[in-house]
Amino acid sequence: MSIQDSVARAQSSLKEQPWRLFASQISVLVRNEVRRNLFSRRRIWVYLLAFLPVLLFIIHNIFSRYHLDSSRIEDDTEVLAGFVQLYYFRLGIFFACMGIFTWLFRGEMVERTLHYQFLVPVRREVLVVGKFLAGAVISIALFEIAVLACFSLTYSRFGAAGSSYVFDGPGLHQLASYLLATPLACIGYGAVFLALSLLFKNPIIPGAMLMGWETITPIFPAWAQRLSVAFYLKHLCPVNLPIEGPLAIFTIVAEPVSPFLAVLGLLCLTVAILVLSCFLIHRLEITYTAE
Repeated sequence: MSIQDSVARAQSSLKEQPWRLFASQISVLVRNEVRRNLFSRRRIWVYLLAFLPVLLFIIHNIFSRYHLDSSRIEDDTEVLAGFVQLYYFRLGIFFACMGIFTWLFRGEMVERTLHYQFLVPVRREVLVVGKFLAGAVISIALFEIAVLACFSLTYSRFGAAGSSYVFDGPGLHQLASYLLATPLACIGYGAVFLALSLLFKNPIIPGAMLMGWETITPIFPAWAQRLSVAFYLKHLCPVNLPIEGPLAIFTIVAEPVSPFLAVLGLLCLTVAILVLSCFLIHRLEITYTAE
């Protein structure tokens, strides 16, 4: 068989099975984007956002190692829940995804390299999916490690009592819930910021508006609350935190959602935003002079 026949057969096979080609292209995109963004000095502040609570837990363990009291396990469980739900889900992951996902396309506009990817024979939808998955890999890897470290530091200082709480009590269930909600928070916020980067030249102001929306959604009806990422994350958290502050007066308590429906709802919201991004990428124009 000649080389021309082999090439023709390969092209024919790819036409018949385009998903294999798309998967291969997405795989290459993910590897390149992860290599380019994960170990960059520009991402140092993302590492700080992820591991600042870990540092605080280490300092706390050092200064409290001589004052261990197993009765404080429940108190430390609420402290851990506060860090995960209020810091990571509301601030840390939010701002990290803003930096990671908005830079996937806008960063290449600033560096004037995006046209190279548009000249490659790759569908723009594949670019969107590949870059989104790369951002998800980076953010999930950082924050899963950080949450796991915070959990370990919380209970390791109690010795046998902490081990008993984790392995014989509700500890493992709480850890599984946090490790499930963390990647969902990354992909949920990541999809939103990816769409914002394709819709606005400067996504910082829309990002600030998004934070405001995520903060005040509890005062809206239940159907409006389902349009926020925080709504689904709240129903995946194993420890309920009391609602405090001025918003507590106006908060509307929505009907509880099962963890399965919360995961499904957040995944559906993420997919819908990604589909919107696939439409927006066709409207994106490369105007380096305006960046």
